[in-house]
Amino acid sequence: MLIAKYPSKKVLKASIGQLLNHRETSIFGPEYRSNGDNCVTGPSEYKLRWEAIVEMKDGLIKKVK
Repeated sequence: MLIAKYPSKKVLKASIGQLLNHRETSIFGPEYRSNGDNCVTGPSEYKLRWEAIVEMKDGLIKKVK
């Protein structure tokens, strides 16, 4: 799971069409996909208040579910 650096899911949805501001958490290698779905949580690794699935296309946010 990636940490999305957005204060809320609403702010993440407002970022459609932009790059995903995230941080990797896996010790097994990168999880980020520039095309496809990414599971994210936020706003930080210590305050998990929301979760979302972010659909990416060509490195840009296409949809937030």
